[in-house]
Amino acid sequence: MDMHTLSPAPGSKHRRSRVGRGMGSGKGKTCGKGHKGQMARKGHKHKAGHEGGQMPFIRRIPKRGFNNINRCEYVPVNVCALDELGDGTEVTAEVLAAAGLATSARQGVKILGMGELKKKLTVRVQAFSESARSKIEAAGGTCEVVKVG
Repeated sequence: MDMHTLSPAPGSKHRRSRVGRGMGSGKGKTCGKGHKGQMARKGHKHKAGHEGGQMPFIRRIPKRGFNNINRCEYVPVNVCALDELGDGTEVTAEVLAAAGLATSARQGVKILGMGELKKKLTVRVQAFSESARSKIEAAGGTCEVVKVG
């Protein structure tokens, strides 16, 4: 295959429609624009979502609740998952992501209390549940809260 032998797939390229070339062409007289109105005028412009003076759809639909732009979504990791790591390991969000226990280290990680922990670990993540904190400390480990980032 050479560059000079390449051609587009059959039917993928179309000739541009030449409007205003007589009634027999199918695009004569009004050139497919219809009669009068904003869209028939030359240089017509209207913003996306403009509905000709009618109340726009986005303003008609009800809006409920509150979306906090500063919300931090945590990746949940259970205490039983930490048991897979070696004894005495310093657990961080990056270590959990590398081990495949947390999907992303960019978001915060929250340790939840489901399951049992038998290893002594130093856990440095963004959040802990009360039950998770008590289980880690009962196993002889320590919990440290670090900021996201």
